[in-house]
Amino acid sequence: MPDFFLSARSTLCYHLVTKMATEATPGFHSNRIFSNERKRDIALSILERYTGSLVGDFQKQILLTNFSHYVKQFRKITGCKKATVGSAMSAIHSEKHGVSLVNFNIGAPTCALIIEVLATVEPKAVLLLGMCGGLHRSLKVGDFILPMAAIRGEGVTSHFMPADVPSLPTFKVQKFVSEILVENKIEYRTGVVHTTDYRFWEFNPGFKEKLHSQRAIGIEMETAALFTAGFASKVANGALLLVSDLPLRADGIKTKASAKKVFQEYTDLHLEIGIKAMSEIAVRGEKIRHYQW
Repeated sequence: MPDFFLSARSTLCYHLVTKMATEATPGFHSNRIFSNERKRDIALSILERYTGSLVGDFQKQILLTNFSHYVKQFRKITGCKKATVGSAMSAIHSEKHGVSLVNFNIGAPTCALIIEVLATVEPKAVLLLGMCGGLHRSLKVGDFILPMAAIRGEGVTSHFMPADVPSLPTFKVQKFVSEILVENKIEYRTGVVHTTDYRFWEFNPGFKEKLHSQRAIGIEMETAALFTAGFASKVANGALLLVSDLPLRADGIKTKASAKKVFQEYTDLHLEIGIKAMSEIAVRGEKIRHYQW
């Protein structure tokens, strides 16, 4: 049989299989903003309402954070205008740097929500500047972790992808952040982080044993949601995590006093790296999308 017919038959089979999967699997592709005009309109409205910013204010490179301190320091570093405050979040934008910062507060559900509605402005890259508990004995407070994957220990990602789909960042975003760290002679660690929605896991021996068996390097509450919802929503994304506490140690759980020290000593560098990475990825970065959607 000629190659042309083999190719045509293969293409036809692919489309038939895709069609059957779409019809047989409820919600197949339904979480993709671009596939539903009505959903896109609602998402645009949510983005403006929740952040207090107009869609046109958002830059093509976006940083995400959980803390108002980062918003305050972003303004100081970039010299941009005052942040906007919406019904649930806040945002600040630097046209000079081509970077926006959104404080979405805390947790996997809000992280998944913000990445999904940010898909409407079609950012080139999104980077989470989050904090995590260091699990490996070699870690110390102030270390940076560039996660290569996240364990889906929360509930929200099941709405975006089947349970057997791994939660991975966009490789080229992480690659570029790595280059910025190396250029600035800043050490960092890589590994798998565990994302959970279980706040007081430190007091559950069984949960801690599970973390040990997973060989997770850190634990936090948002990264898997970012990676999975970002993939489903066609948003190139990554994360740079700051080790803020060492919860497996008897005296290592974060307190009010220790958290204050972290903000004073380490978060400015964290933010500066994020701004530099996102501002320069626009001109120095390779084509971000390393796979076809």
